[in-house]
Amino acid sequence: MGVVSSALDLIGSGFGILDATPEMLALFVGFGLVVGVLFGFFGMGGSFLVTPALLMLDYEPSVAVGSGMAFVFGTAVIATLKHHDLGQVDYKLGAIMITGTTIGIEVGRASVYYLQSIGLAGAIISVAYVVLLGGVGAMVTRDALNGEDGGIDHEAADKSLDEYEIPETAKKIQRTVRIPPMVTLRGDVRVSAWVITAVAFATGLLSGFLGVGGGFIRMPAMIYAIGVPVPVAVGTDLFEIVFSGGLGSYLYGQGGGVDLGIVVPLLFGSALGARVGSAATAVVDSDGIKVYFGGMLLVGAIAVGIGEVGSYIGSPTLETVGLFLVIGAAVVVAAAILYTSVVSLRTAQSRQTTTAD
Repeated sequence: MGVVSSALDLIGSGFGILDATPEMLALFVGFGLVVGVLFGFFGMGGSFLVTPALLMLDYEPSVAVGSGMAFVFGTAVIATLKHHDLGQVDYKLGAIMITGTTIGIEVGRASVYYLQSIGLAGAIISVAYVVLLGGVGAMVTRDALNGEDGGIDHEAADKSLDEYEIPETAKKIQRTVRIPPMVTLRGDVRVSAWVITAVAFATGLLSGFLGVGGGFIRMPAMIYAIGVPVPVAVGTDLFEIVFSGGLGSYLYGQGGGVDLGIVVPLLFGSALGARVGSAATAVVDSDGIKVYFGGMLLVGAIAVGIGEVGSYIGSPTLETVGLFLVIGAAVVVAAAILYTSVVSLRTAQSRQTTTAD
């Protein structure tokens, strides 16, 4: 028993996992479970909810961003292996993007520590999240209400790369930007390496500054700026998130910005939730849920704004309201996915019973 106790003390002191209260561990596991359901269903890592929530829990901005990046790294590794097996990762494209991503992450990280040293990091990161969540949420909600297809196509893996047409925007960029070296990517896409590097730098900067994977910007950029087929864009984006999340976690960890007492329970819950979310894609029409997802992002933007106002005026009540809105919005969408899954399964079973009779 003494050996076990000493080992647990070593783990707790080394990684901070046992330093967290049971209530906080339960909160992180539960939140990770919800984020995992969203990740498995929509293909978006949920880190854009983790970092604001940590900021509202009064964690240092560097810890909130660094722990968010470590969470992103963990979730992306498993997903990348799946897409590798499907042949949907363009490693040449990923390797070219590494340079731009590395520079972008370092610039973003340096910006966070500089702003933190002058006491402005929390406010500026929160404002950036309000703009980001609000903008993306508005676009997703608009597309859902108009019946337009957006987000991850759950049937993308079943299509041949030859079936995907290069968007007109990407064709125009390929014709206009002919700066050597030119590279040929999977799907017979030929583009300047400088276009790839620019996309990588922008998303790396976003990752380093906000602690997100950047996939909700990188993946559309791969499709509409570089011209990569959708399945390859999804797989290669996840590969890049593994790199950017790993590098960002290491750099932030060097400065004490990664708290495994946060990351480990989040990943534990997320691993369970992702399996549920992935299974739900087989029985739930994503178009019916997408409007809730867009609404969740909009509520998240409002919540971060309320929390920041509460922090500025010294109102714990407003900060608590903001935190509950962020977590509550995610819980509502995850619950909608689970409820719709149960209803769909019951409907299918009823039809099978009727047919048998």
